[in-house]
Amino acid sequence: MPESFIPTIRELEAFCELARAGTTHLAARRVHLSQTAVSRSVRALEDRLGVALFVRQRQRMTLSDAGRAFLPKARRLLDDLNAAAVGVMAFGGQSTVLRIAVLPSFGRSWLIPRLGGFLAAAPGTTVDVAARLDPVDFAEEPFDLAIQRSRHRSGAAHHLHLLDESLVAVCSPVLTGGLALSDEDLLALPLLQQTTRPTLWLDWFRHANLDSRRILRGARFDHFDMVIDAAIAGLGAGLVPEVLARGPLREGRLIRASAREMDSGQAYTLIYPDRAEEMPQFTRFRAWIRAELEGIWG
Repeated sequence: MPESFIPTIRELEAFCELARAGTTHLAARRVHLSQTAVSRSVRALEDRLGVALFVRQRQRMTLSDAGRAFLPKARRLLDDLNAAAVGVMAFGGQSTVLRIAVLPSFGRSWLIPRLGGFLAAAPGTTVDVAARLDPVDFAEEPFDLAIQRSRHRSGAAHHLHLLDESLVAVCSPVLTGGLALSDEDLLALPLLQQTTRPTLWLDWFRHANLDSRRILRGARFDHFDMVIDAAIAGLGAGLVPEVLARGPLREGRLIRASAREMDSGQAYTLIYPDRAEEMPQFTRFRAWIRAELEGIWG
């Protein structure tokens, strides 16, 4: 087995605190160790790495070039360990955890408002939800399932179709007086752009024989929920998935700026690895989300 150069947590803590405090006396007080223990830990780390991390200047210890290079990485390692520990502690009292990766806007606008129903149907389960645009590698990442668009498929995983993506043009009622517009009239409004899918408006106007430079002008936003919020604020018209705009449309905060819809050719898909099928909390979630979708679109 090759020699390991991985520092111990005590060594990292002593190094970081000594870098901050400048004296072993103050560093020892902060990590609740003796001055001797701090000195020994830093010396052990230097021996392990084969470099001097500090130089003594009068009564203070200051970082060497190697120490300055190592310090941000050491702090990041300790911060990551602490965050991981806090994350695990957050699941205290729960018997099972379901780790979900989801498209940011779908998670905010559709999934999260309905999660209470799932948790009520799966007592003892908690969820760990992360926003993800990129494909999930289930072999390297701890997720039990992902909800992504169909083009974000991952190898060695199962795919369950949830719903097709249909896009609608929406805007605040104040921009149109509550009326649906023709494509030519729609183009007179500012067109809100979605940064990660920049050709959507071009696709919408593909057969309208209009100047593409006019189509692509407008404020840009990273996620569909931001586009929806901007449309509600009256900043322009947004082209967004109908499922995400359904709530604001029902509440009257948005209206359909055009009577037509556009099939994007993509679908929201539940993606999961083999191991998920052995998890009761996953099979409950799969049954629950099917029921939710059948209740809304069935």
